[in-house]
Formats: sequence, structure tokens, C-alpha cells
Amino acid sequence: QVQLVESGGGLVQPGESLRLSCAASRSRFSIYAMGWYRQAPGKQREWVARIFSGGTTNYVDAVKGRFTISRDNAKNTVYLQMNSLRPEDTAVYYCNQVPPLAYWGQGTQVTVSS
Repeated sequence: QVQLVESGGGLVQPGESLRLSCAASRSRFSIYAMGWYRQAPGKQREWVARIFSGGTTNYVDAVKGRFTISRDNAKNTVYLQMNSLRPEDTAVYYCNQVPPLAYWGQGTQVTVSS
């Protein structure tokens, strides 16, 4: 059974940075496209960034140029480097496959506030 464990969230001020990590327990991790998603209070969960097995990346327009997704297949881990954070980035962040599995981890809270 797949497990996804997100970490690295916290409370930061606008303009600061955070690096999120997601450890995935599944075989053949390297062949799967992985993504980061987020859910803000009162809103639906949305896709933020994805990385394919070959390393190609895509981002939602709202985070382009500020967020960077990467992966370490040897560690079954995907990362999200978030720079120049804004209050509107406040959300619970989740990782999952692309397209996502029905199972979701607990997520990690990111709060951007002065």
C-alpha cells in the first residue's frame, strides 16, 4: 500500500522561502509522475506543480518562477522549493501521483502571514 508523508511546512512572512518534502513508499517510484497539490481554506484542492519520470516539470501560472519541483528517485522523495511566498500561497500542501491516487497523505500546513 502506498504511503505519502509530507513535511516542511510552517509559518513564514511574505517573501520568505520554504522547502517541502514528500516521502513515498512504493515500488518503482521513479516511473511515476509526481505532483504537489494544495487546498486553501474554503477552496477545492488544486494542482500546483508536477514532475514526470524524465524530469520534465510543469507549474500552475500562479507559482511559475517562484516554486521549483524536484525529485530524488534514490530516496523515493519529491520536493517543492517555494520562494517569494505570498499570503495567497497559504494552504495545506499535499503530494500525490499524477493523476492522483484516491489515497492522500496528511499534508503539511503552509501559512504566509506578516
